[in-house]
Amino acid sequence: MITASIIFTLQKGGLKLWPDSGNFAHVQWWSIGLYLPLLIAATYFRAVRWRFLLRSIADIPLRRVLAVSWIGFAAILLMPFRLGEFVRPYMIRDNKGKLSMSAATGTVVAERVVDGLYLSIVLAVALITVPHLEPLPATVVGLPVSVAAVRHSGFVMLGFFTTAFIVIGVYYFAREWARKVTLAVFGLVSKKLGEKLSGIAERLADGLHAFSRGRDAIGFLWETTLYWFFMVASMWALAWGCGVAHADGSAITFGETCALMGMLSVAILIPGPPGLLGVFQAGIYAGMTMYFPTHVVIGEGAAYVFLLYLVQLVWTVIAALIFLVGDRGALKQLSSTDGDPGAERAAAS
Repeated sequence: MITASIIFTLQKGGLKLWPDSGNFAHVQWWSIGLYLPLLIAATYFRAVRWRFLLRSIADIPLRRVLAVSWIGFAAILLMPFRLGEFVRPYMIRDNKGKLSMSAATGTVVAERVVDGLYLSIVLAVALITVPHLEPLPATVVGLPVSVAAVRHSGFVMLGFFTTAFIVIGVYYFAREWARKVTLAVFGLVSKKLGEKLSGIAERLADGLHAFSRGRDAIGFLWETTLYWFFMVASMWALAWGCGVAHADGSAITFGETCALMGMLSVAILIPGPPGLLGVFQAGIYAGMTMYFPTHVVIGEGAAYVFLLYLVQLVWTVIAALIFLVGDRGALKQLSSTDGDPGAERAAAS
């Protein structure tokens, strides 16, 4: 339903998921050859940085982390509502060891909160410092959404992830006090509910163990920086190659690409359909509307959005298939039904 409604809205607004052949007239096809290795570098660092969060619980081989991560990324992309987020903890868990499903899930939550905070800060800085069209268009090209609301959503995201990071941090560093506050507030409604919420928050906060270990914290933040740098660089290179430019002919800037990346992250906070189809495109179009004239957005911009999505989709699926075939334990772990008390508690939560 989400996919159908977004596609219908884009089509009605004059945007097509499959652009016309004329939209590809300015594409320099060599740019895909530059985009792909930068994208691979980004997803590599996205995958391997997880080891820093896991290390405080269990020492997992780098190859195993890489395999589970890339299979998990495909699951996140292909499954609706980001249900694929549970694939990585499920695969990396060790029923006979220290790494339970709930502990692994806590590291993924910590990773997501840090990513959200990181990106929302970058987006907020870009929205404030990067020059935009004057006057701004009333609505996003192809969508009945005001550009003012789109810009506002960037700051809302910053507030949301800042709050989430503070809450998890308080539960990690001042657990007993946080537990008492939770029970006092939610206990007014139901003591059982307060205890349940407190237990969930405590398990998720355990994902911050790495931040009490200096080397792991620095390593994780450094590779997170590399991940997002290569991701923005890949998007920037492809935008150049597709001819995305301003009315005066000047090319897209790195700062504008940061804003596009940030708006994409805002869009995918929406409960996602399979493949993020429609949501992905809407986020990039929302970003481009702030900086480029309409004829560029629906022309060269349409080709850019199509290639950006297609290459990411194909690479994510191929990488997952390579590891599903090459990692003997991957399919076995995915199909395992061995009991894991941590997994049962996480599922119940």
